[in-house]
Amino acid sequence: MGPRRCLLLLPLLAVALRAQQQQFMEYVERRLTLLEERISQWHDQSSRYSTELRDFKNQVLGMLETAEKEREAMRSEAESAAVRVDRLEREVDYLETQNPAPPCVEVDETLMEKQVATAKQRKNEKYTKLTDCSDTIASVRAMKILKRFGSTSGLWTKDAAGNSEKIYVFDGTANDTVYVFPRMREFTLFSATRKAARIKLPYPWVGTGHLVYDGHLYYIRQQGPFQVIKFNLANKTVVDSSVFPAEEQIPVFGLSPFTYIEIAADEEGLWAIYATKEDEKNICLAKLDPTSLDIEQMWDTPCPRENAEGAFVVCGALHVVYNTRLPSRSRVQCVFDVSGTLSPEDASLVYFPKRYGSHSSMKYSPQERQIYAWDDGYQIIYRMEMKKKTEV
Repeated sequence: MGPRRCLLLLPLLAVALRAQQQQFMEYVERRLTLLEERISQWHDQSSRYSTELRDFKNQVLGMLETAEKEREAMRSEAESAAVRVDRLEREVDYLETQNPAPPCVEVDETLMEKQVATAKQRKNEKYTKLTDCSDTIASVRAMKILKRFGSTSGLWTKDAAGNSEKIYVFDGTANDTVYVFPRMREFTLFSATRKAARIKLPYPWVGTGHLVYDGHLYYIRQQGPFQVIKFNLANKTVVDSSVFPAEEQIPVFGLSPFTYIEIAADEEGLWAIYATKEDEKNICLAKLDPTSLDIEQMWDTPCPRENAEGAFVVCGALHVVYNTRLPSRSRVQCVFDVSGTLSPEDASLVYFPKRYGSHSSMKYSPQERQIYAWDDGYQIIYRMEMKKKTEV
């Protein structure tokens, strides 16, 4: 190609380049315009989101402020309710103090000596049964753990002779207040003692050997000589009291040093399980008159105190429950029948389901044929399998 032809092509190339530049610039302008539109949309959306977020934040702050005010109001109402409850408890305590003064018990030494002499004279005599009950425990049919309530040691029970559904709780081994739940359901569901009625006793109690029987509470007074108090649960007054006619008493169970007298009930009535220095190796048994608290008859039993943790009476037969210093499986290892129809050799060796603690109390219910036990802070019901003594 000659020089003249090259000169002719240069203007054409220049025109083509300008056209491409123009197209490129238009493309760049379109892309920039699109980018500006997107940036504008993002800005609008960001502003809207910021506004919505700010409104939501203000709304949440308002709700938190309202919740805080309601929380303060609830706290104020709770404190006011606690004050009213405390005031009510003080008023109840005041009303209880207005009840007639409990009878003053003076120990008549002559009467005491006469009672001791009469009891010793009838000691170990043949017992005349009041009922035709001839059952004895064959085995533990079932165990039900209700809950864990209060201290490691204590007592819970129902009225052993009445039809009341109330649950009576003695928390610990020394106090002056008894908690009363209206039914088993309330005791099982509620753990707070605020849900229970409180009975403040005129004298503090000690141990876990108390009993509720026919609308009365029989409990062991803490101070002074070992005194059995008969307390009417309906009018909250002391009906009667009696100093136990046994000198130099010692803890009745080797593994429960806090219990000196165990009041028990069975189909025959009221019993007292105790121990004295005179025969400190074995457990003693006495039949009580529930009306006058007089001792009707006394027995020396072959059941040792050592490693005993509790006892109860069934159809006139004392059943002593044993364990070890390091708690293992509890078992009835000694049975003493006051009527002589069941010999210790013929009695069943009853084992309780293994627990990690030991029983601080075991209360037999003759109406329900079950035992209310307190084991290391757990409240347990043992349902018993019974059989006739002649079949054992």
